Amino acid sequence: MHVTRKIKVILIVLDGLGDRTYEVLGHRTPLAAAATPNLDKLARMGANGTYHAGVPGQCLPSENAHFLMFGYDMAAFPGRGFLEAAGFGVPCGDKDVAILAHLCRVRFSGGIPHLEYGRDEITGTRDELAPLYERLTPYETNGAVLELHHTRRNEAILVARGNVSPDISDSDPIYTHAPVGRIVPLAESTDPLLAKKTADYMNQYLAWCCRRLKGVKAAGKSKDPAVRGNFLVTQRAGRRVDQQLFSDKWGFSPAMIASGGLFKGIAMTLGFDFSEAADTGAPGGDLAERIRMALDDEAHDFVHVHTKVPDEVSHNGTPELKTEVIAALDGGFAGLLKVLGKREDLLAVITADHSTPACSGLVHSGETVPVIMAGTAIRRDRVDRFDEIAAVTGSLGFLRGAELMHMVLNCTDRAILEGLRLGAVRRPFLRVDYPLFVTAPAVKRGRKQEPLPE
Repeated sequence: MHVTRKIKVILIVLDGLGDRTYEVLGHRTPLAAAATPNLDKLARMGANGTYHAGVPGQCLPSENAHFLMFGYDMAAFPGRGFLEAAGFGVPCGDKDVAILAHLCRVRFSGGIPHLEYGRDEITGTRDELAPLYERLTPYETNGAVLELHHTRRNEAILVARGNVSPDISDSDPIYTHAPVGRIVPLAESTDPLLAKKTADYMNQYLAWCCRRLKGVKAAGKSKDPAVRGNFLVTQRAGRRVDQQLFSDKWGFSPAMIASGGLFKGIAMTLGFDFSEAADTGAPGGDLAERIRMALDDEAHDFVHVHTKVPDEVSHNGTPELKTEVIAALDGGFAGLLKVLGKREDLLAVITADHSTPACSGLVHSGETVPVIMAGTAIRRDRVDRFDEIAAVTGSLGFLRGAELMHMVLNCTDRAILEGLRLGAVRRPFLRVDYPLFVTAPAVKRGRKQEPLPE
């Protein structure tokens, strides 16, 4: 057997694309209701199926979904707090704990704060909110120092240094009118005493923040007190965990084209070269440019292209608006469609990381998402539409977690026959760096290599 070609992979993830059916859309999903001629042509060119990064029904955030999609075990997940710290360049040592934080507005009932306005409802620009964040750092207590790093408009990363543990719960209830949570040690912590001390430090800090914010307003013209932050909430603590590089795990040279600190953090953690992409407000044009960058990239053979737009419109819009945005994104696939039919060295994988319902009490939902694999080494099926329902009948069937990457290896002719072993470490891909059999003396790195015995 001879491997005669090297196929490049472009994995395009439309974040939060999956959804539910709505009466206003004729009992269709926004994707099914949208005009998507390019995606439909890609579906006809390829193999189709459905995908879930975890377990069907499991509601995954983007960071967990991508971690699983790339074939990693959640036992080694470092936490979103750490990933964002890495992406935003916040100093975070190996023993430090990084926690997401943001201002909100609460009302007190019986001494218990209840969430009244969340992160996105607090008004003010980043500069206007900066004085409030500056009032909340640093905080020192017996055994720990807490530093708050303001990253985006109303977002920050809290870094806890000293004798601390990442095994603590969240204070942010997310849902409006819900009471703020007391931070407690996680039951599965391997060091319950240290986790309890860390939780105590955090509760003391949040109480101190509340006192520091009392009666203080952010700079700016708005005088509406209902949208001014008077409390800091936290969630998703994490700490650095050593990871196997994606290149070592799957045999590809990877790159990522995306926007936002989270995805830069994922790229840095797993060994992707990262290109920051601009969000201009033109979804189709932005996606077209990212795909062009991926096609022109000759330094990498696995390029992950990401857009957050479907997820964002799901959180802030309506099913009708999400349908319009998906139609706009479809225009971004025109360049890929034109190239794909002419190249035999290209595999395009198009999917989503999770479903985000446009109308639901859930942040994300657990339904599957559609997936296309279009290229030369695939089974073309009879699916002629790219949506959650049509994809069910496709030849890929239902893929979960790392199965997506295993199918990518298969469709690029890189998968190794199970049971074959070249070298000391087993990998799922064909390797070229295994030890070579030598029967005669050979010079290697300036010294003689002993021949094998006759």
